[in-house]
Amino acid sequence: MMKTFLRLIIRVSLIAAIAIMAARLMFPLPDISNRPVSSAIPISTTTPLGKIVSDGSASHGEDKTGVFPLANGHDALASRIALIEAAVQSVDAQYYIWHNDTSGILLMDALYQAAERGVRVRLLLDDNGVAGLDDFMAALNAHENFSIRLFNPSTIRRPKFLGYTFDFFRMNRRMHNKSLTVDGSVSIIGGRNIGDEYFQVFDDNYYIDLDVLAAGAVVPETARVFDQYWNSQSVFEVETVITGKVDLPAFQDRVEEVRSSAIAKEILQGAVDSATGYTNGDAELEWTRVELFADDPAKGLGIASPEQLLITRLIEILGGVETRLDMVSAYFVPAVEGTALFSLLAESEKQINILTNALNTTDVLMVYAGYTKYRRDLQASGVNLYELKLRSTNAETQRMPLSGASLHAKTFAIDDARIFIGSFNFDPRSAALNCEMGFLVHSPSLAVRLSEQFNGPVERVSYQPMLTPEDKMVWQEVREDGELTIYQEEPGATRLQQILLVILGLLPIEWML
Repeated sequence: MMKTFLRLIIRVSLIAAIAIMAARLMFPLPDISNRPVSSAIPISTTTPLGKIVSDGSASHGEDKTGVFPLANGHDALASRIALIEAAVQSVDAQYYIWHNDTSGILLMDALYQAAERGVRVRLLLDDNGVAGLDDFMAALNAHENFSIRLFNPSTIRRPKFLGYTFDFFRMNRRMHNKSLTVDGSVSIIGGRNIGDEYFQVFDDNYYIDLDVLAAGAVVPETARVFDQYWNSQSVFEVETVITGKVDLPAFQDRVEEVRSSAIAKEILQGAVDSATGYTNGDAELEWTRVELFADDPAKGLGIASPEQLLITRLIEILGGVETRLDMVSAYFVPAVEGTALFSLLAESEKQINILTNALNTTDVLMVYAGYTKYRRDLQASGVNLYELKLRSTNAETQRMPLSGASLHAKTFAIDDARIFIGSFNFDPRSAALNCEMGFLVHSPSLAVRLSEQFNGPVERVSYQPMLTPEDKMVWQEVREDGELTIYQEEPGATRLQQILLVILGLLPIEWML
């Protein structure tokens, strides 16, 4: 019986291997072996942005970077549009998700208009996050000044997910980076993808997130990292992946449809107001030291060494916490190693505060199940955990920076002195599979701004899981009227969700979370 079963397994494996090899031969990746290298255009004082930034660097030091946080979604969107509209020489952008919605089309049109002005536009997108945009990308890519490339694309376009059936390990590695650099002068990096929910275009469904605008010393380094990705072996030109008719009028019709809406007009007016500040040099930047952390694009091929990984540098920094760590991570799965690190810090009398999504605000139940496996050990060691609850209808609570529908930010502050803002979630996927990036800003003012949220405001917009003296887990909630409520079970969880959390926690899928 056993021999028969083993023979069956061997036969099935052999058939699967042959099918995979055949599929790869039928749908091969394009040959990019002779592709010329493309490089960023450096900052020039002949451009308006370049002159403003160069003057700022001269006043504050060539080794300093001017930074401005973008916590408000409308400001983050308006700032991007304003910078693109101010571009004279180049725009380099890379994003994990780009939606065919109001913000996505307005930004894509801003890039197209820049190309029409003679600006060189390079747009690098992860193929996982561009659903329904193939025709638009093909049309824009046909412009002589507009180049689009895709990271680890599926060679089957419809349905795209079939590419996973024969190239899973390549396509499971994604580019999660989010950056925009204009005229080699100004960059925006953070946690936001391009889509209405990331910019709070509508108030009923949005993410809390954080970006930072930077000008000065760190921008050339950001441009260099973009070049590394743009020229990497995981990236392919749109014209080699997407075939079919190039229909620019269809894109222009979509732009007209979007621009005619009341919300688009409001957004574009906000971009005009933002542009005035940047182009006149009126934006109040804090000039300080900024370090860029980024995975080597070799991670997209699965061949990066530990020293090429962002997580290696982050662990070194976190290991040096002296007094407190305040962390916001939308998806938080610390795994064994992370749990040990945070627990050691807490047991060493460091104040460790971590905010993530609650069950009723997370958009990925599997990730939440991964988090719950380590929650008890973290609490036992003294780590303060907070789980963002559903948005309150109370006007005062809604004005809080950390109040919203769902958490998407990825940031942490160390010792009220430094703050990391980027795309990195503390989970196995960000650590080992997805390519990530972010800025470490040496700014006590920005670090304290995040830490102050944990000195009161956070507890009013979250549940706080705790262990009782009897070692039972309960959840504490400070309600809007100040009343304290204790939950004996996961707040808002249905019986089915509780069962699913247990089942998902048993599956061997943590490495993908």
